Amino acid sequence: MAFDQLHRYLFNQGNVRGELVRLNKSYQSILDSYHYPPVIQHLLGELMAAASLLTATLKFEGEIAIQIQGEGALTYAVINGTHKQELRGVARWNKDLDVLPDNFEGLIRKGVMIITITPVKGERYQGMVALDKPSLAECIESYFEQSEQLATKVILRTVLSKGTSLACGMFLQVLPTSSAATQTEETDFEHLSQLTNTIKNDELFSLPAEDILHRLYHQENVEVFPATKVVFKCTCSKERSAGALVGIAKEELLDIVTKEGSIKMNCQYCHTEYSFDGIDVESIHAGTYNLPTGQN
Repeated sequence: MAFDQLHRYLFNQGNVRGELVRLNKSYQSILDSYHYPPVIQHLLGELMAAASLLTATLKFEGEIAIQIQGEGALTYAVINGTHKQELRGVARWNKDLDVLPDNFEGLIRKGVMIITITPVKGERYQGMVALDKPSLAECIESYFEQSEQLATKVILRTVLSKGTSLACGMFLQVLPTSSAATQTEETDFEHLSQLTNTIKNDELFSLPAEDILHRLYHQENVEVFPATKVVFKCTCSKERSAGALVGIAKEELLDIVTKEGSIKMNCQYCHTEYSFDGIDVESIHAGTYNLPTGQN
């Protein structure tokens, strides 16, 4: 079976597009970067699958960020995905709580979801929706209904066991090809949505993707495209961290080095730590800083 792949398919006669993503190593890489409680691990898996599904809808080079903010046990979570299906993410929660709620509704209080689309060329677009549904999947469906008036079906599921972390997602959406396309009565969306709802966890997590699609849609005219690899990839580097220090006064940086021995910068996504000493600070501000051999 192949995980860490996204499969796109199209119901040409039904005017509906679909996607299936299943994550293993890419998901585990995010969990390995920090010690997250189980309920946060599940949410990150759902967010990661959702980001992959939404990124696959891009028709240009760029990235999508799905961000959650709230006042409950979970305060912040974000997954970034590029058009190359490169994902990274992080979450923060109230660590003063001895026990976290064990479901989505319990984690989120006065929450909002912000979806940001950033093209390599062009203007950034940002949309927001209240997290007032029982699940993340339903909140994403609500987002598309409100922001784009497109009927959308989202399924997000995760499973965690010792040594195995799996996240899966399915996505159906009416094609925005015309004004008529947004009307579900003009498409097969409702029928296909009902078929998709029949998927069982043991099928989603254990069968090859081709078998899943055959079981669900064997009576439909469906065109399946080649699978796309999904990976965890953080864009941090020591060079980027050094660039961030340029805007801080040299005297202030040297004072930190004097007091603490070095300047330490930690990536919020992969938690890699980058350290800079006094010589680094001098060369950074002189414009002559060169990375040590073997570092990036």
